[in-house]
Amino acid sequence: MSAEDAVREASGKFYSALNRMANGDARPMADIWSHGAGVSTMHPIGGREIGWEQVQEPWKQVAQLATGGEVRLDKQVIQVVGDAAYELGVEAGNITLAGEKVAIDQRVTNIYRREGNAWKIVHHHTDISAAMLDRLNRLRGRE
Repeated sequence: MSAEDAVREASGKFYSALNRMANGDARPMADIWSHGAGVSTMHPIGGREIGWEQVQEPWKQVAQLATGGEVRLDKQVIQVVGDAAYELGVEAGNITLAGEKVAIDQRVTNIYRREGNAWKIVHHHTDISAAMLDRLNRLRGRE
């Protein structure tokens, strides 16, 4: 399998895990992510997390509120350079957060690194989602 095909396969695993999270189960995220101190996220709900302990928390928090979600990656572009790769695209779909459906439509960049024989995600960055932030702020009582 070519490196690009292997990254495409890792991407499929990431989006499968993301869909499980969007339906209340964040556990599969641990399988596709690297667990190092340098992994990072910049989620559609804001913030910046660095290190696996911080990175996993927003996935868990959203999973506690999420049901009936479906996210797909459109307009995928993959570039591999040695043991690193990046992926660009547009995440599209929806997620139901505490009973309210929220549209997902944001640009995304994912960075993968080869660890042994597997490609693991080390960075996930999307545009801010005003709709998701609005829903979470209303849940927190900050309208």
